[in-house]
Amino acid sequence: MKFVDEVKINVKSGDGGRGCLSFRREKFIELGGPDGGDGGNGGDILFRVDSGLGTLLDFRYKVHYKAGRGAHGMGKKRHGKNGETLVIKVPPGTLIFDDETGEQIADLTETDQEVLIAKGGMGGRGNARFATSTNRAPRHTQPGTPGEEKILRMQLKLLADIGLVGMPNAGKSTLISAVSAARPKIADYPFTTLVPNLGVVSYDGFKTMVMADIPGLIQGASEGHGLGTRFLRHVERTDLFLHLVDLSMMQEGDARENFEMINNELRRHDPALLAKPQIVVLTKSDITEVRELHEEIRPWFEEQGYKVLEISAVTGEGLPQLVSTVGRELERLRSADEDGPQTPA
Repeated sequence: MKFVDEVKINVKSGDGGRGCLSFRREKFIELGGPDGGDGGNGGDILFRVDSGLGTLLDFRYKVHYKAGRGAHGMGKKRHGKNGETLVIKVPPGTLIFDDETGEQIADLTETDQEVLIAKGGMGGRGNARFATSTNRAPRHTQPGTPGEEKILRMQLKLLADIGLVGMPNAGKSTLISAVSAARPKIADYPFTTLVPNLGVVSYDGFKTMVMADIPGLIQGASEGHGLGTRFLRHVERTDLFLHLVDLSMMQEGDARENFEMINNELRRHDPALLAKPQIVVLTKSDITEVRELHEEIRPWFEEQGYKVLEISAVTGEGLPQLVSTVGRELERLRSADEDGPQTPA
């Protein structure tokens, strides 16, 4: 499925129906009087979160959405039928903005969460509503009010507990495929991953956490270089980063400089990202030369206060420890959030 995470659409709620101008006309009944009914209200436009969706792809093929209009009032004081409400389903993590003002209208994160985006127009009153003791045959009615029309910009930010960051070819896709049922594209060239991938990881028997793999970052990513800022926003909601470091021959440059460069790109995109906890993951430890380099570089990360793990996603070495460690760290962070702000241990 093609991954689409930003779209523009046009929505219009239903117009209200107009009131009816009518007088009672029945045999043997004199002075029947006004009996025009009111028009129906126009349909609203609601947005609802559907956990079964993971992309905004459908909105690329349909961009105009219109709710039902209210029916006009009828004689015998019959009320026009209300317009049908239109419910638009979106994936969890969808932000909705007014494209003209830039104002954020909604941030939809919970399953079945709903928000009213456009209120339907009010139905007009029929002439029966205007009858008084001095005006027994009113010929005045009201038209229905028009529905609201808006141009919306929708943006998707994936909801995940853990974000995988690192240079291209650091082993992020291989890791997520090894610990979850996700099957991202894996190859031995940079930027194999062109879209974010989500994987559900089980730990401690019955608990789960969601891991997000985003395309590799390069210098200038926060300014649009490489795949740029388009996917950086997908790690904004994560609680914890796994920063993958590759010391194999496939990676160019010094690993420490690459590590600091990626953190700088995160900071430039949003300073709050660097405040999130990070665990350093040294990958490809099944290669003898790489494993020896791990022993050399590990102290540099530990001196800066990072927890360091070594794994091989190909052989499975270190993966159980990684999953267990990350699961415990997530629970600690969630417990700290419930108890109030605390200084990380």
